[in-house]
Amino acid sequence: MISWNSFRITAAYALAAVFLVLLTASAASGQALSVVPVNIFLSPGQKATSLTVTNQGTSETAIQIRAFDWSQKDGEDQLTASKDVVLSPPLTRIAPGASQVVRLILRQTPEYREATYRILLDQIPPPAEPGVVHMVLRLSIPIFARPTIRSFPDVQFHVERDGKQLYLVAMNAGILHEAIRDIVLTAQDGRKLKPESGASPYILVGSTRRWRIAAQDSVPLTSETLQLTAKADAGAIDQQVRIAAAR
Repeated sequence: MISWNSFRITAAYALAAVFLVLLTASAASGQALSVVPVNIFLSPGQKATSLTVTNQGTSETAIQIRAFDWSQKDGEDQLTASKDVVLSPPLTRIAPGASQVVRLILRQTPEYREATYRILLDQIPPPAEPGVVHMVLRLSIPIFARPTIRSFPDVQFHVERDGKQLYLVAMNAGILHEAIRDIVLTAQDGRKLKPESGASPYILVGSTRRWRIAAQDSVPLTSETLQLTAKADAGAIDQQVRIAAAR
C-alpha cells in the first residue's frame, strides 16, 4: 500500500503541477510530456477508455504506467496495486513529437457504489550524462467509475473543538465522491475563518476528511454554530454547521 503523502497530485492541480515540472525538465534536458485527460470518468456500465501521452520534448522518453485502487483512511489517500484495472501498454517509449495511446479496461463495473482508482504515470530517467540533470515527472490521474444504480454524494459537515483547536469535519455517507473547494467558515460576528487547504479536495465514498482551522485564536469558542460556504462538484454549499466537542 502506498501512502499519498509523498506525491499526491490531484486533478484540480494536476495541470499546474505538470507544467511546473515540465518547464524545469525542458530547461535541464529537453524533456516534456502532456497527458489528456487529467481525470477519467467512467459512465455506469462503461468498461473501457483511453488516455493520450504526448512527448513534446526533443529526445525520446520512456514511461511506466500503473493502476491502483484508491481509498481514504483517517483523511489520507491510500493506494493499493489494482487487479481491477488493466493498462496497455504498461511500459512504453515515446519518440520526440509522438503520442502514445494508453488503453484502460475495467474488469468489472461497480453496481452499488462508485469505485475509485488512480493511474500513476512515471517518466523513466535516461542514462546519466556528464553535466546533465534530468528532471522526471510523476503524474497521478484519478479514475471514477460510477455504479449502475442512481448515485450521488451525501456529505455531512460539523466542526470539532479539541481544546482551543477547531477542525472542520466532512463525512461522505453517499455512494459517489465529492470534491470540496474554497471553504470559508463565518463566525456570528462576521469574521472569516479559512480551514487549512490540503492537496486533495476529494471525499471518497464512506470517507471522512478533516481540515484544521488555522485562525484558532480568533474563533469564538462560545458560539454553537458557524456558517459554511464552499464550492462542490454537486453545487454551491451554504449552510450552518454545529460546533461539537471532539470524541
